[in-house]
Amino acid sequence: MGRGGRGVRAVSDSSIEITFMYRGVRCRERITLKPTATNLKKAEQHKAAIEHAISIGTFDYSVTFPGSARAAKFAPETSRETMNGFLTRWLEGKRKHISSSTFDGYRKLVELRLIPALGDKMVVDLKRKDVRDWLATLEVGNKTLSNIQSCLRSALDDATDEELIEVNPLAGWTYSLKEAPPREDDVDPFSPEEQQVVLGALSGQARNMMQFALWTGLRTSELVALDWGDIDWLREEVMVSRAMTQASKGKAETTKTAAGRRSVKLLRPAMEALKAQKAHTFLADAEVFQNPRTLERWAGDGPIRKTMWVPAMKKAGVRYRRPYQTRHTYASMMLSAGEHPMWVAKQMGHSDWTMIARVYGRWMPSEDIIAGGKAELMWATPLIKNK
Repeated sequence: MGRGGRGVRAVSDSSIEITFMYRGVRCRERITLKPTATNLKKAEQHKAAIEHAISIGTFDYSVTFPGSARAAKFAPETSRETMNGFLTRWLEGKRKHISSSTFDGYRKLVELRLIPALGDKMVVDLKRKDVRDWLATLEVGNKTLSNIQSCLRSALDDATDEELIEVNPLAGWTYSLKEAPPREDDVDPFSPEEQQVVLGALSGQARNMMQFALWTGLRTSELVALDWGDIDWLREEVMVSRAMTQASKGKAETTKTAAGRRSVKLLRPAMEALKAQKAHTFLADAEVFQNPRTLERWAGDGPIRKTMWVPAMKKAGVRYRRPYQTRHTYASMMLSAGEHPMWVAKQMGHSDWTMIARVYGRWMPSEDIIAGGKAELMWATPLIKNK
């Protein structure tokens, strides 16, 4: 660094470089002075004056180094932008480039979490420690912590692209809690007896939809987006390519991942549910399932849960689980029956079967008294015959 680590060094016969930290950024600037002992001492004094001005908040980069390319990054209007202003501007800019459901998730995090906690801080002054100290006060699980950090990290990546900050303070870092292992009841499928009781408490379109859900594993958002044109009657398959949430406000959106766009085999109970549903909506040639109260497409999982699912569960006398457990029920039934995990993964819209094994592993048969028999028959028999 020069001059015994004082941040001053000769860089040519006519200039001296000084190094200092400003707003978390290491800055190097040159002074046009011949690097004599006297001038090096003056440079040290100049550096000390800069650092004092920085410490008391009076340093103006563009005034001290008017010809510096770096000065533009520390322009007053940029330096004074708060996290509140930046996050509000950033969120609005995202509106046209992400799905409605993703935008709604970001909006809730920005308005309810990030701005109340960090809104008064300057963008350029935000430190990792600020974020860590705040996250440590929240009484939430790791999933929520991850969602908060993902949103903030994305915003700060864009702040870096705009050159508001030089480095994203969250880059390569994640705060998390040491949690107990996930509870098994996160996946809580319905038994065959419970399925029959619940379906018996439903009728008409509601029963058809839930029977279809139990035997296809579709997400609720995928169920409500289904049109009759998505059904391939010859191949007995349904093409899943869209989803509809309450945040999308009646507008179907493409699935978030390529694996989510898939053809799902229609097993016999699913086909029976579709055939029964024909009497209600087939001639309209639009949505497959409707809200029986309005005779219009369901607006999302909220109305399904409140107006149809909760009353049915109470009537059936079955321990309450959310509608999404129909998807878990499908997975557990398929795996318990010995269906291949990769096939189940593709049916459910996952790119590989590792998640299936991790989440539903206890429903995968672990032992088979004839395991190995097929391989033995195919490969060992010729060896035995040749002896």
